[in-house]
Amino acid sequence: MRIRLDPLDKLFSDFVKKRSKGYCERCLQYKGWERLQCCHFHSRRMRSTRYDPDNACALDFGCHQYLDSHPLEKIEFFKARLGEKGFDMLNNRARITYPKPDKQAIELYLREQIKLLEV
Repeated sequence: MRIRLDPLDKLFSDFVKKRSKGYCERCLQYKGWERLQCCHFHSRRMRSTRYDPDNACALDFGCHQYLDSHPLEKIEFFKARLGEKGFDMLNNRARITYPKPDKQAIELYLREQIKLLEV
């Protein structure tokens, strides 16, 4: 079963890819942000981390497929990205049950962050 993507998911994905400046965060090769994919550590089903910038990175297709099919390596990759403490904090946030997120506030935040990246 696929989770339906809404415009906020697209905006979040654009933010994550632009944040990487067009580089795959695993192999570090320049691909251009349009050719990257947004890879989530915790599934988008987890409301508490769906739009959490720590929960996502920009990967090319091959690296995304590889990490999704090698879960232990995906854990180690995210641990290296966030540090041990940051990784533990992300996992703690994922376990929290939040009410529905304030999508307007998230959209405003993401649009502002994208503006800052484009300067």
